[in-house]
Amino acid sequence: MGEATPLGEFLRARRETLKPQDVGLPEYGRRRVKGLRREEVAMLAGMSSDYYVRLEQGRESSPSAQVAEAVARALSLDEEATEHLHRLIQPPARRRDTADDLVSPHLLQLMDSWTDVPAFVLGPALDILAANAMATALHEGFAAADNLARMVFCDPEGREFHQDWERAAHSCVAELRAAYGHDPDSPRINRLADELSSASPAFADLWARHDVKSKTQEGKHLRHPRVGDLHIQFSAFTVNGAPHQQLVVYQAEPASPTAVAFQRLRSSAEQETARTLHNSDAI
Repeated sequence: MGEATPLGEFLRARRETLKPQDVGLPEYGRRRVKGLRREEVAMLAGMSSDYYVRLEQGRESSPSAQVAEAVARALSLDEEATEHLHRLIQPPARRRDTADDLVSPHLLQLMDSWTDVPAFVLGPALDILAANAMATALHEGFAAADNLARMVFCDPEGREFHQDWERAAHSCVAELRAAYGHDPDSPRINRLADELSSASPAFADLWARHDVKSKTQEGKHLRHPRVGDLHIQFSAFTVNGAPHQQLVVYQAEPASPTAVAFQRLRSSAEQETARTLHNSDAI
């Protein structure tokens, strides 16, 4: 039997989430396996059971694009999960993690000029690489605003800050899985996954599902310890010149209670900046 591979782990996890009725198969009696059987996936994909077993066991690591599409259909993968499958079949050349930590000075200057909205830059492992004053004020309740996944799963403030914590947790892990698909050998992502799996059973359970979802545009309901409830829209942008970084910007509807709360947050951020400058001048 071959060693477990990212491809094999993904296929097994997705197979185990499906029931026969999900793919139009009859279910007879008590099943001894979780989810679909391997031979059922093979039948749906139009391939031999032995070949599919080799895929899951890591003994067949380079299937064709046609095979990948057939397996994706058999496992009812959506478009993003199918793209993830193709990346795992042909992973890119290893990248150095250090290249993902450098934020352009021009981007830093741009973010600092946005005094009305929180903005921050994320690395592939959801590390917060840079943040403007508003984003720093927004996350002031956390012990350390250094990594979104750690903030969600390991800091008690995470469950207070994210009012729909289950949704935030699922999205966070799915985004991390999407980044993992681009670089399964990334030391940073693997270290973080090991750390959080040990610290949080909730993270370990979600990580084992292999759900995949990149950060997109959607709403969030947050609760700040000083300014209260925030109903925000956020946008995520790929950074030109650093495609494995994302610029995240939070916005409020004009004239909404959240916009008023953002004004209070801005005032707090300005006071903190003035205090920091005063302290540095006094040294």
